[in-house]
Amino acid sequence: MARRYAAVAITRNGIRLALKLGGLLADTEVYCYAKYSGELEEMPGERRIFDGPVKELLPALFSRYEAVILFFSLGAAVRLMAPLLESKLTDPAVIVIDEGGQHVISVLSGHLGGANRLTLEIAGLLDSHPVITTASDVQGVFAADLLGREFGWRLEDFAPVKGVSAALVNGEPVAVLQEAGETGWLPPGAVLPEHVRLCSDMAELLQQPLRAAVIITDRLLQPAEAAALSGLPAAVYRPRSLVLGLGCNRGTEAAELEAAVLATLEELRLSPLSVRGAATITIKGDEAGLLELCGKFGWELDLYTAEQLNTVPLEQPSAVVFKATGAYGVCEPAAILSAGGGKLLQPKKKSGNVTIAVARAAYGGREEQADERTQ
Repeated sequence: MARRYAAVAITRNGIRLALKLGGLLADTEVYCYAKYSGELEEMPGERRIFDGPVKELLPALFSRYEAVILFFSLGAAVRLMAPLLESKLTDPAVIVIDEGGQHVISVLSGHLGGANRLTLEIAGLLDSHPVITTASDVQGVFAADLLGREFGWRLEDFAPVKGVSAALVNGEPVAVLQEAGETGWLPPGAVLPEHVRLCSDMAELLQQPLRAAVIITDRLLQPAEAAALSGLPAAVYRPRSLVLGLGCNRGTEAAELEAAVLATLEELRLSPLSVRGAATITIKGDEAGLLELCGKFGWELDLYTAEQLNTVPLEQPSAVVFKATGAYGVCEPAAILSAGGGKLLQPKKKSGNVTIAVARAAYGGREEQADERTQ
């Protein structure tokens, strides 16, 4: 199994501390400089020995691990990793720890790479002082580039995030509109700043004196809305709020299923990025085209028995479908069940060999948590 973190030490004290961390932090692989590692054979813990310059080791670590933890000076770390940096979207987290273990410093990829979170965890394990300089963390406001990450939300476009983040940390007016998805998105301990306004709909948002906006929605923006927002950074987040109920004739190809799905979403003005998964009856669990479609988009596939599907009341139960499957409907009840009893946005619709329904997931129980965090 691949390890997530690489700890690199080049001094006696650094190696001792790195081995200690390796025993405390799961999924950590410790790299020790050969010159001093032999003197510490009595210390427990697995280790990888290297005898060349750290400069030659780091490129492989950058491409292989989620985070690289360096037990030497911050200045040396900056010089060594500078030639390796490519993008905040792809660079690993980098953390520097002094060989005395006094400070754990988040250096690179604090948000997207998780360095800030990991810094706090390591500092707790080593009883050290965490050093985090990211403005949003220092101020205790939410990070625009991490919104809903624990729920799998996706950004429509990363480009506006820089402007949104700048407005947030500089106290400029920012509007937030949520139309779908989990409501408990404020991180524990974070507060909604006074200069951030929660809007009830798009009309209210567009009436605000704004410097930036955050929109959490599974629908495609109308051209007029997009035009009104074009003059300012507006980060559009796609929550995983949609479920597709799918039925098809045996042997239906993935291309036909995909075409039906995308056409239906376009008609409904819904974003494919918000599709969480698909659902159908258990007898379709081996349908090659359906499995290929879900694999292509990374969708979950929920399967329900006829008995489970029949627990969902239907406006138009089908005797034909019941004769073939034992269920009075497939795509509608499957979508509703997978969505946790959510709202049906598209009743069953036939398209060639495909029958499709779309439901929006229900998120009960999150509202009170969100309300408490914003007070």
